[in-house]
Amino acid sequence: MAAIPRHRDHSGPVILSAGFRPFFLASSIWAAVGVPLWLGAYAEGLIVPTQLAPAVWHAHEMVFGFAAATVTGFLLTAIPNWTGRLPLQGSPLAILLLFWGIGRAAVLISAMIGSPAATVADLAFPATFLAAVAREIIAGRNWRNLPIVGALAFLLIGNLFVHLGAAGVADTAELGNRLGLVTLLLLISLVGGRIVPSFTRNWLAKVRPDVHPPAPEGRLDLVVLVVTALTLLGWAFVPNAVWTARALVFAGACVGVRLFRWRGLRTAREPLLLILHVGYGWLALGMLLLGLNGLFAFLPATAALHALTVGAVGTMTLAVMTRTSLGHTGRPLAAGPVTKTIYLLVTIAAILRVVSPLFAGYEVPVLWLAAAAWSGAFGLFGIAYGAVLMRTRVGSESARPV
Repeated sequence: MAAIPRHRDHSGPVILSAGFRPFFLASSIWAAVGVPLWLGAYAEGLIVPTQLAPAVWHAHEMVFGFAAATVTGFLLTAIPNWTGRLPLQGSPLAILLLFWGIGRAAVLISAMIGSPAATVADLAFPATFLAAVAREIIAGRNWRNLPIVGALAFLLIGNLFVHLGAAGVADTAELGNRLGLVTLLLLISLVGGRIVPSFTRNWLAKVRPDVHPPAPEGRLDLVVLVVTALTLLGWAFVPNAVWTARALVFAGACVGVRLFRWRGLRTAREPLLLILHVGYGWLALGMLLLGLNGLFAFLPATAALHALTVGAVGTMTLAVMTRTSLGHTGRPLAAGPVTKTIYLLVTIAAILRVVSPLFAGYEVPVLWLAAAAWSGAFGLFGIAYGAVLMRTRVGSESARPV
C-alpha cells in the first residue's frame, strides 16, 4: 500500500510550515548572489576571505550550498508523502536552516576562522539532514527510496573531501566537488526519471488524449540508470581517462534515448512541464559534450562541465522549485509571464556559459552576461515566489499539501 501523506497545523511563521518554503527561498538568494560574487573574484580581483581557491569555492557553494538547499526543500516536502510520517516544521526546520546558513558563512570567511572551525560548521548541516532523512525513511519502511540516503551520504563525503583539501590534509578538493556534482546528477536521473514521465503522462491524458503517452518504466530505464551511475562515478574518480570519455558519450546517448521516449515535444503548450524535459535534456547534452571533449578537446573542459551545472542542475532546480511552490501552496499549476521569464533566463545563462570560450577576447563580458541571466532567473524567483512562500496556502491554512 502507498503511504498516506500526513499534515499537521502550524501556528508559527508560515515560512516554517513546510521544508520547501525556507530552503527554496534561501537557495534562490544564494544562487543569485554567489555567482556574481565568484565572477567578481575571478575577473575583477575581488577578495573573498575563503581558504578555498576561487574556482573551488565557486563549485563548492553551487553544489553544497545552493543545490543542496534545493534538494533539502524538495526532500522535506516529498518524504512525508513517501512515508506517511509528519513533516518537519517550526523550530526543528529553523535549526536545520540555521545550520545551512552558518555553513555558507563559515566557508566564505574560512581564511579568517580557520579550517577546523569552517569544516565543523559546514558539515553540521549535511550530517544533520542525512540523519533526519535516514530516520524518516527507515521508520516509514520506505525501502524504495533508501538510495536517497546513499545520495545524501555521498554529498556529505564529497563536502568532507573539499574541506580536507582546504586543510592541506589531502589533495581531494576537486574530487569532492566532482562527487557532489555527480550526486546531484544522479538525483536528477533517479527522481527526474520518475516525475518527468509521470507528470507528462497525466497531462497528456487530460489535455491531449490523442497522443501516445510516455513509455512505462521498465528494464531500459533501469539499465540507463545503472550506466549513468557507473559512468558518472568513473568520471568523478578518473576524469581524464579515454575510457571515461567514451563511457560519457555512450551514457549521454542512453540518457537521450530515455528522454525521447517521454514525448517531451508534445508538452510545448505547458511550460511547467516542458522545462522538466529541457532540464533532463541538458543532462544528456552535458554528458555527450563532456565525453566528446575528452576525446577531441574542441572546447575547454569547463564549457562542457557547465552544460551539466548551469544547464541540468540550474534548469531542473528552477523547474522543481516553481512547480512545487505553486502546487503545495494551492496555486494553479500554470506558468505566468514571470515564470516563463525565469525559464528563459536560466536557458540563456546555460547557453552563454557553454559557448563563452568561443568568444576569444570577449569571454569575460559573455561570462558577465551569463551571470546576469543566472542571477536574474534566481533573483526573480526569490522576489516573485518569495511572496508565495511566505503566505498561507490558498483555500485553507490547514489544508493538506497536494
